[in-house]
Amino acid sequence: MDTELQGRAAHIAAIREGAEAEMKAIGIDQAFISTLVETFYGRVLAHVELGPVFDARLSGRWPEHMEKMKSFWSAVAFRNGAYGGKPVQAHHGVSNLTAELFPKWLELFAATLDDIAPSREAKDWFMATAERIARSLTLSLFYNPAMDDPALKQA
Repeated sequence: MDTELQGRAAHIAAIREGAEAEMKAIGIDQAFISTLVETFYGRVLAHVELGPVFDARLSGRWPEHMEKMKSFWSAVAFRNGAYGGKPVQAHHGVSNLTAELFPKWLELFAATLDDIAPSREAKDWFMATAERIARSLTLSLFYNPAMDDPALKQA
């Protein structure tokens, strides 16, 4: 059993080292993630449609949310296990959250990356990741399999 555990630990360490090397090669470090989160959520708050939805949910808890998002993006980028939350559950029941807001979130995220990403590769990596996250959340929160019923499409 010790050998199996050591093998897993080595495998996890190799994944983390690879992720760190990949991020370093495109100019990403913890300082960038902090700047990205701070800049992006500052813009979210100022956004006419996104701001009220986020602020209603996070009023009085913004500092905690910012730290959680920094941990989330750090975990995603560096595969370091820094985030242990449940994003889908966290977004269930958010007042006025609609599927139509996700493309606006992505547009704002892209604009933020246009302004601050250290390289084209960094922007591409973060956008591809954000698009997967948005698609996953949209499907988890709003997808209704009954809508795929062919009988409904003929109407």
